Amino acid sequence: MTVQITMAQLDLVVGDIEGNTHRIIEAAKDARQRFGADIVMFPELAITGYPPEDLLLRPSLHERVDQACAQLASAVPDMTLIVGYPAWREGYLYNAAGILSNGQWIAEYYKQVLPNYQVFDEKRYFEAGQHPLVLDLHGMRLGILVCEDVWVNGPAEQARNAGAEALLVLNASPYHQNKMPVRRAITRDRAAHLGLPILYCNCVGGQDELVFDGGSYAIADDGQVLVQGPVLKEALVAADLSRYEGRVVLLPGAQAPIPEPLTYLYQALVLGLRDYVNKSGFKGVVMGLSGGIDSGLSLAIAVDALGADRVHAVMMPYHYTSSMSVEDAEAQAKLLGVDYEVLPIAPMVEAFMSTLSETFAGTDRDTTEENLQARCRGVMLMAISNKKGLMVQTTGNKSEIAVGYATLYGDMVGGFNALKDVYKTMVFELARYRNQISPAIPERVITRPPSAELAPDQKDEDSLPAYPVLDAILERYIEGDQSAEAIIQSGFHADDVYQVVRLVDRNEYKRRQAAPGVRASVRGFGRDRRYPIVNHWQPGH
Repeated sequence: MTVQITMAQLDLVVGDIEGNTHRIIEAAKDARQRFGADIVMFPELAITGYPPEDLLLRPSLHERVDQACAQLASAVPDMTLIVGYPAWREGYLYNAAGILSNGQWIAEYYKQVLPNYQVFDEKRYFEAGQHPLVLDLHGMRLGILVCEDVWVNGPAEQARNAGAEALLVLNASPYHQNKMPVRRAITRDRAAHLGLPILYCNCVGGQDELVFDGGSYAIADDGQVLVQGPVLKEALVAADLSRYEGRVVLLPGAQAPIPEPLTYLYQALVLGLRDYVNKSGFKGVVMGLSGGIDSGLSLAIAVDALGADRVHAVMMPYHYTSSMSVEDAEAQAKLLGVDYEVLPIAPMVEAFMSTLSETFAGTDRDTTEENLQARCRGVMLMAISNKKGLMVQTTGNKSEIAVGYATLYGDMVGGFNALKDVYKTMVFELARYRNQISPAIPERVITRPPSAELAPDQKDEDSLPAYPVLDAILERYIEGDQSAEAIIQSGFHADDVYQVVRLVDRNEYKRRQAAPGVRASVRGFGRDRRYPIVNHWQPGH
């Protein structure tokens, strides 16, 4: 006896209950037609999308979810579906997995382990479940879990002790670099420890700053991955369970390749930008193309995400913009085939300076005049955005955002930033990687010293440590939560360390006003790292 189970990793939209329900119905029917599916699994909170955040507090959401469940029961009367949704029961809200069999909702499982760290705050909304759910489905005893339940021992062991012969896990597990190996290692260990096959169905797609990478898989009772779905795209992933010598075993199935880390990261950035733009309803993006590596990589990502016909690039030169930058920006725009124009900002900057001349009388020239250039560019991009219905794609990297090397209402203007959680050293690696696929970024853009070009002969490293040093300090301070003293003891110059951590601490106010962007690391700015703007914390401790 073999039971065919299809894991439907779908790119769902938070709040689009009607649309998500339609997608679930279509996927179920497709799984039956393509694989003869007996059971179709869907991701965690599939009906509402994940994470619904404070939409869960709206009373009308309850009614809409109930309507969706009724629609599913009538539309799919002859299959078994396992679907995630929020469930209000006896005054409590649960993160639930419902089992729909032959047109009837026969059982619910309530997630027991509610994550409340990094990007997760499920305890804000949900009550934790207390009991396992093991059902006889198609002649097998199947235990149901939801996401975090499989990351710890308790709920999985409960299910085994209640008679489960295999575990089906609904997930909304977001991407960060090297997350897939961690995810698979934990579930491999769990499967081998319990002696049970595990089917792990993950969602896919971008939701605000999170990217869900799919990659659904099935693991045999010895910890071996026998089925692997593709990453970063929708898929129906087929897995077969069979009874052999009195136990349920997983049969070998299709194995999609797992990309190497740089490819994985690049594709995640593309998906995050694509879904943010499309799900928000923008016609495309407009962005400043400076001739530098950040905007160069951002342009390549935008074209790969949306197509050249939906990308508008603008070079906005000033007196300090080098001819090299103008040439390289034009060359890249032609190379990628995007709509491109040059809009000089000197008249605007000079008009501002003339108006402010009396106010600034008796003061020396400083970063104020530099920031005016960036802010003129921001105004131009926002005007184009308003007129043409294009989202402004901002292009700053994590290194710059961390230390405040960016101008509020200037180069920070934008709706979304694919590079927000990517350090500068990784920007260089990604640019070289993208050029290996096909020419996309002029070589001189990659090899020239980075510069904001807001003053004569300006270079980033005039006011910051060299990027390899800067990024190494930042990673220890931000992702590693190391003190300044601990970083110094690991071999970094004290002056560099204290400069960097002071800049990070005092620029929280800027980061609060930055555009959202793809979370690519284990500690991105925003949902992951929440520091008070006003504080007297001493960075050495």
